[in-house]
Amino acid sequence: MIQVYHLMRMDRPDPRWLLLIHQLPPKPAYLRVKIWRRLQGLGAVSIKNTVYALPASEQATEDLQWVLREIVEGGGEGTICEARLVDGLSDEQVESMFHAARDADYARIADDARQLEAAVRGRSAGVAADVARLRRRFGDVAAIDFFGAPGREAVDGLLTGLEAEMQGTTETAAPFGSRADLVGRTWVTRTGVRIDRIASAWLIRRFIDADARFKFVPAKGYVPEPGELRFDMFEAEFTHVGDRCTFEVLVERLGVDDPAVRAIAEIVHDIDLKESKFARPETTGVDHVVAGIAIAHDDDEARLARGAAVFGDLYEYFRRKGT
Repeated sequence: MIQVYHLMRMDRPDPRWLLLIHQLPPKPAYLRVKIWRRLQGLGAVSIKNTVYALPASEQATEDLQWVLREIVEGGGEGTICEARLVDGLSDEQVESMFHAARDADYARIADDARQLEAAVRGRSAGVAADVARLRRRFGDVAAIDFFGAPGREAVDGLLTGLEAEMQGTTETAAPFGSRADLVGRTWVTRTGVRIDRIASAWLIRRFIDADARFKFVPAKGYVPEPGELRFDMFEAEFTHVGDRCTFEVLVERLGVDDPAVRAIAEIVHDIDLKESKFARPETTGVDHVVAGIAIAHDDDEARLARGAAVFGDLYEYFRRKGT
């Protein structure tokens, strides 16, 4: 027997999740794989064995209804329900499951993109088609990236860099203009700031505008208002380019020529892109400190404040040490 608990949060009148709860017969064996692939293609995540979740929407309802029809036609049974989470798993924990699933998808695309770099530079035959296929794969994953996974900007930057390389153009954007043009702006980024955005905010306040304002918005669908500049988010004015993280792009485009800042950029690059390109000995420690800030503080402004102290002290260390 299937039991559905319809739980309600008083501060959220509309259901946030759609759940597909299903049972499949032991045979035919291919049906289990078929249904799993269908759900993966929709971007659903498994929150418990045969319970799959999607953010509630009309499209998600229709998609799950088609999956349920296939389940029933194959001899199984199931239920689709709307759910609000009250206890046990939190909304944030379910969102993190979506982040993890999409980041795994993005990581595979990033690995394939890095393997193509030499072929692109050598103008190997068929490489344009390979890059185009990766771009389509990226588009497919982005379409089911409901909450804007952290890995999205890095992969988009890698693909943009490959495409620019094939066209014989530079993958580095032109300088933004004078720094005076950036004073008094509101800098917008996605919620849940971590290493790249925390470091970038410190850089902006340290070298551009000490009174810069920051605004935190959902990762997808935000339309900037006049006077706003986006960073480290999809379609932002400042974000990943090629194999460079947002901090590196800001340093280059804003013309910050400072050895201490370059040292910090190398640390941020390796942490954000999960690489050991620069392998500075300070990287692991900084990674742990910033991760601790994220764990200890849910509020993004608090994370920026704590991070500013860390990067300010780190800057002084490199400045006096001579990197």
